Amino acid sequence: MRNFDFAPLHRSTIGFDQIANLMDRVLTNDVAQPTYPPYNIEKLADDAYRITIAVAGFSDADLSVEVREKSLIVSARKADEDSTKSYLHRGIATRAFERRFHLADHVQVIGAVHSDGMLHIDLERQVPEALKPRQIQIAGSTKSVGKDVVDAKPVN
Repeated sequence: MRNFDFAPLHRSTIGFDQIANLMDRVLTNDVAQPTYPPYNIEKLADDAYRITIAVAGFSDADLSVEVREKSLIVSARKADEDSTKSYLHRGIATRAFERRFHLADHVQVIGAVHSDGMLHIDLERQVPEALKPRQIQIAGSTKSVGKDVVDAKPVN
């Protein structure tokens, strides 16, 4: 794996340190990426997204969806289970988890729905009007002036 030095980026730019930090996180393979719970990220439209997380065994009260500092944090903590149960096989994982998603600028969480063991979180990019591209109308001249003709008024 290649190691990249982002020091030149820090020396010549201001405000792009988030990109360098993101690249550091992505390129670092020291940290094992968590695989629980499984999730999908869908693109529904040009500016609409949906994150679907498999949360079988958790109720609405056990789940938490929070937006903090440009991060979407989804966590779950199961209430204490009855310890009198004796399992022969326990294949449904209901262990606590915390999953973080870093949000781009102007991406807002629209809502979350929990149904059939799946948590659906809808997101939308809401770019402010001031930042949207706009077309500038080009005004044509109302008079056509000949090449050698000068528009002048008499002095007297």
